[in-house]
Amino acid sequence: MKDLIIIGAGPAGLSAAIYGIRAGLDCLIIERYSPGGQVMNTDMVENYPGFVDPVGGWELMSRMEEQARRLGVEITSGDVVSVEKKSDAGSLVIGLAGGDPLEARTVIIATGASFRRLGVPGEAEFTGRGVSYCATCDGAFFKGREVVVVGGGDVALEEAHFLTRFASRVYLVHRRDEFRGAKILQDRVLADSKITTVMDTVVSSINGSQKVSGVLLKNRKTGDERELPVEGVFIFVGWDPNTGYLPAGLLNENREIIVDMNMNTKIPGLYAAGDIRSGSKRQIVMACADGATAALEAYNYLSSLQK
Repeated sequence: MKDLIIIGAGPAGLSAAIYGIRAGLDCLIIERYSPGGQVMNTDMVENYPGFVDPVGGWELMSRMEEQARRLGVEITSGDVVSVEKKSDAGSLVIGLAGGDPLEARTVIIATGASFRRLGVPGEAEFTGRGVSYCATCDGAFFKGREVVVVGGGDVALEEAHFLTRFASRVYLVHRRDEFRGAKILQDRVLADSKITTVMDTVVSSINGSQKVSGVLLKNRKTGDERELPVEGVFIFVGWDPNTGYLPAGLLNENREIIVDMNMNTKIPGLYAAGDIRSGSKRQIVMACADGATAALEAYNYLSSLQK
C-alpha cells in the first residue's frame, strides 16, 4: 500500500509528487497517456515565474517530470476507472482498466480537463482530417492554407497567433462581440495582418468530402449565414473536467470536484488539484500550487493518523 497515489501527471500531479516525496511519502503517479498534460500542446508559455523569456510547453513539463523522477517519484501507465473509500479501513482503492486495483492511504486526483467540442455536424467526421484541437500539433500541416480558429479566450488567441507561422490566413471566429482573453493577447491578435476576426458569429457546420473544405457561419445578431472556404478548423472553446470515473456526490453542477481551499474533498484522505477542481483558474502556476497544497494536506492527514 502506498502513502500517496496521484492520478494524473500534469502540472498539478507532478508538483504534488515533488512535494509528497520530499515530505517522505511513498508516492506513485498513475498517468493515462504521457506525463505533461495539456501544457504539452502549448507552443510557448509566457507567464510561468522564473523564465525571463517564453518557454515551450513541452520543455516546461519535461523539466517538471525530470525533477520528479530525480527525486525518486515512480510514474506508471494506467487508466483509472474508479476511486472508492474502503468501508472497513481508512484506505482508498483505485480501480484500473484491465489491471489489479491499487490501494493508498491518500489519493490526489489531478486528471485535468479535456478539450470541449462544438457539437456541430462535421466535427466528429473530420477530426484528424482538418478539424484539430491542437495548433502546436497540427499547425504545420496547413502551411500556405486558410484556417478557422473558434474561440475567444487565452488559448484561442494564443493558438490563432501561433498558426500565422504556417497559414496564409487565420479567421478567428468568436460568438461574442469581444474577446475574453488577456489584453496583451488581444492586442497581439488585432495587430496581426494575417488574422481576420469574425465576431458575434458561430460555426453551424463543418463541411467537406474527404477532408474539410469550409465552414458554415451564422451571425448571432442578424441570423445571416455564409459559407467560408477553409481547409482547417481549430477549436478552443473551453474544457470539460475528466471526472467520468468519479461518484456524482464529489462533483458540482459543472462536474468539477468540490474542494475547500486546502484541496480537501468530502472524503477524508482524498484531494483534488488543478483544472479538475472547483474554482480553478486553469493556469499552470495555480495548478502547481494546488498540487503542492494537496500533497502537504495529505502529509498532515497521514501524520494525524499516527498520533
